[in-house]
Amino acid sequence: MTLDLSKPARAGYLSGFANEFATEALPGALPHGRNSPQRAPYGLYAEQLSGTAFTAPRGHNRRSWLYRIRPAAVHRPFEPFTGVQRLVSEFGDSADVPPTPPNQLRWDPLPMPVEPTDFVEGLVTMAGNGSAAAMNGCAIHLYAANRSMQDRFFYSADGELLIVPQQGRLFIATEFGRLDVEPFEIAVIPRGVRFSVALPDGEARGYICENFGALLRLPDLGPIGSNGLANPRDFLTPQAAYEDREGAFELVAKLNGRLWRADIGHSPFDVVAWHGNYAPVKYDLRLFNTIGSISFDHPDPSIFLVLQSQSDTPGVDTIDFVIFPPRWLAAEDTFRPPWFHRNVASEFMGLVHGAYDAKAEGFVPGGASLHNCMSGHGPDADTFEKASAGDTTKPHKVDATMAFMFETRTLIRPTRYALDTAQLQADYFECWQGIKKHFNPEQR
Repeated sequence: MTLDLSKPARAGYLSGFANEFATEALPGALPHGRNSPQRAPYGLYAEQLSGTAFTAPRGHNRRSWLYRIRPAAVHRPFEPFTGVQRLVSEFGDSADVPPTPPNQLRWDPLPMPVEPTDFVEGLVTMAGNGSAAAMNGCAIHLYAANRSMQDRFFYSADGELLIVPQQGRLFIATEFGRLDVEPFEIAVIPRGVRFSVALPDGEARGYICENFGALLRLPDLGPIGSNGLANPRDFLTPQAAYEDREGAFELVAKLNGRLWRADIGHSPFDVVAWHGNYAPVKYDLRLFNTIGSISFDHPDPSIFLVLQSQSDTPGVDTIDFVIFPPRWLAAEDTFRPPWFHRNVASEFMGLVHGAYDAKAEGFVPGGASLHNCMSGHGPDADTFEKASAGDTTKPHKVDATMAFMFETRTLIRPTRYALDTAQLQADYFECWQGIKKHFNPEQR
């Protein structure tokens, strides 16, 4: 099975989250009963890719064995990338990260580029926390691109990439095989995995959370039981596919927030077989099994948790990836939209499709908002008045929507770019100024 990004993939996927997979594009390419035989089948090289420490507990240990035409070490030395570079990965005070205001922030969508721009060139960091070098925290990027990556391959040594397309499909070729990802789906590309992105629709835009810390995992379900939320079987990993192609290519690496480039004389997508549990994956958000109240009150948004990166504090995650999908609202005598809130955690939101049920206008697909630690937020004035007077004796379906949130335990610091861009909505605060005073001590 070979890679061809000019048309949709024909191959199927492997089902499950972080399973021990084994797949080969040529029969017998996987060694039997061992990882590194003296001579691998077909003249291949055996190479291990480790995503966790060797001594991590078995249940948390993530690694894969790749059987490839050439080892990953075969390339020329790296030098600084001279193209467009708008990335940040250290979130202390600096020229790239000014003091963080406590204001609620919201942005219009990132404009599509005028000049030819591929996925790597179209990346820009909006916010983040922690440090890529210290392997904690995250960076939140946007991307907008209008051409496929041409003879260019990319990987991030800083973290795993949670990609949320908003507009345009992505045909992603990786060392492990191919992922075709469309809006309403997500992809997770592990740290270090080389990939390339083709744009079958000509343009693409979306969001990325780059996780510097513990690998993303499915949350425990507690009293929900053994099923619900994002079910493991719905996560899809590529089957082995390879290309044996030589030429003048470019390998771009992201390390400590900087881009580097190296000449490489062959395609790195030359893995003929692999086995392990450290691999790219995609998931269709429309398959999320939404949980909600069927009596009263609006539960905490943790019921919408898809993936988490755990911290060293039990019950407190470094990153939560939460979605707000189409769902039925049935709670009686209840204010049904998300309530007014101040949070010890910080929340970066995006919108893939439709409208968000807490904002009547201004928050549009491709846009974003940031509500940092203890910044008050909640429904706008129009939403509050409408929901306060609505008939809650009948169920209502919130349809035509797909919003999401990257929630972190530490402050999400906007970059200089995010605070200076013309897409920042200077009047965002106005959406709450029309909220009326209803208090009357003489009338309960």
